[in-house]
Amino acid sequence: MAASGLALSGLVAFSAATPAVAGSPEHTRSPVRHVLLLSVDGLHQADLSAYVRTHPGSALAGLVGAGVSYTHASTPVPSDSFPGLIAQVTGGNPATTGIYYDDTFNHSLLPAGTTSCAGAKPGAEVAFTEAADRDPSSLDAGQGLAGLPGSILSMTGSPRTLLDPKTLPVDPKTCTPVYPHSYLTANTVFEVARTHGLGTAWSDKHPAYEILNGPSGTGVQDLFTPEINSTALGYPGGGDWTKDNAATRQYDAYKVTAVRNEIDGYDHTRTRRVPTPAIFGLNLQSVSTAQKLPTSDGLTGGYLPGGTEPGPLLAGALDFVDHQVGALVAELTRTGQADSTVIILSAKHAQSPTDPNALTRIDDGAVIKALNADWAKAHPGAADLVAFSTDDDILQLWLSDRSQAAADFARTFVLSHDATGNTISGASRTLPASGLTTAYAGAGAARFFGVPASDARHPDVVGIVAHGVVYTGGTSKIAEHGGADPQDRNVPLVVSGAGAGAHAGRVDGAPVETTSIAPTILTLLGLDPNELSAVRNEHTRALDVTPITR
Repeated sequence: MAASGLALSGLVAFSAATPAVAGSPEHTRSPVRHVLLLSVDGLHQADLSAYVRTHPGSALAGLVGAGVSYTHASTPVPSDSFPGLIAQVTGGNPATTGIYYDDTFNHSLLPAGTTSCAGAKPGAEVAFTEAADRDPSSLDAGQGLAGLPGSILSMTGSPRTLLDPKTLPVDPKTCTPVYPHSYLTANTVFEVARTHGLGTAWSDKHPAYEILNGPSGTGVQDLFTPEINSTALGYPGGGDWTKDNAATRQYDAYKVTAVRNEIDGYDHTRTRRVPTPAIFGLNLQSVSTAQKLPTSDGLTGGYLPGGTEPGPLLAGALDFVDHQVGALVAELTRTGQADSTVIILSAKHAQSPTDPNALTRIDDGAVIKALNADWAKAHPGAADLVAFSTDDDILQLWLSDRSQAAADFARTFVLSHDATGNTISGASRTLPASGLTTAYAGAGAARFFGVPASDARHPDVVGIVAHGVVYTGGTSKIAEHGGADPQDRNVPLVVSGAGAGAHAGRVDGAPVETTSIAPTILTLLGLDPNELSAVRNEHTRALDVTPITR
């Protein structure tokens, strides 16, 4: 047990002191009554290992000491927030879930705002970001709460009502907006839990995370989603909550309070009594923004040269996260639920590069402009070849012409184009191949993801960047995520607490994917992982933490 009694009490069987939770007979035989899933975005396995080594009395060290650590866990590609979390709660990769990023393009849907669908040309942006909010500038996304930000815990637990249907793509068959939950093509652990009468909750960064409700639309009973890209009230400059690390910590603390309320037997608002959910959790952003911001609060962001030691801003963010994890564990202990709760610690994604000297920032807009200009020379009068792009530290292009010839044209161009960017110091640096190591086009891009070439969702061109490349204009970022770089993908995966396995402190170095989290959650709760369609489709295996049944 860690210092201050903040760790869970180990890998133990069911505690009779824990209040019973209604549910299926299978669940009642499991020692695990609750699974608390924590996603610390940006966190690398190397970060966690170093922190535990240098802070042996920390809450994070307590989780590791009382659990099983999978030290070679990887996120799916693209390593972005949306596919990253969807993997954790469905057990599936983008080919199965249909989720490639939070902002993508679909060749079969109609543009947002379409009201006359007969004869309308298909092809639409699918923006499940703050752009879908009724009011993206407000922390409550347009609910209209008075007294923000202090009143934010009064935000609705049904954020679908805060999405503006005029911003959503339109289904040509029904001529109605496509909400995030109905865009997902695999069911979630929350939906499985609900079919067994178990409670569910989650806290995340945009109302569009109502995607977690799954195709049924009913998965998460209490979904708290304050808008992280809204104006950070009380902070100078009119930036959002990600532009100042102190603001990000304040934002994260709201979500931690919401989860503590749920541990205490309330909904996130602490106004309604409900049982502690069987599956619940949250996403934390403070580490991610501390990795990305060049400076904040008078401190340098990111890592020290070499990329192994956090700089002062990131070190403080790690301490903040440790304190929040400790507060959650302490709340479980205080309420007598530590012995019946498993905490799973992971991340939707990590970030790259860690070594600031490896950074090259390239303006992807300039690359795409040059590609479209080259296409126009060869195809006078044709539409721009690139219909849409999403580029962080991956290049993803959706083309107006989906022929293999057009895709090959785009691939040849980006791999032969010299792109000039800037380094950590702002000095100019030119890289060949648009900053890429390879690219896949048309049928090759489809094979990369494992889908048919006719699939309407996958990018038509996928470019894998050289290590350290971040697509961004200017100098406002020093790291990013979204790609296939090992530093983007190697995240922690710790399963800690009641019934999580036979050997506390065990380290498993075998390669696993974060898709294994979903079947593991259901297994721990005594439910059948094969109730998840992605688990059946991809044969996703649960981690070796089988609980002791009564």
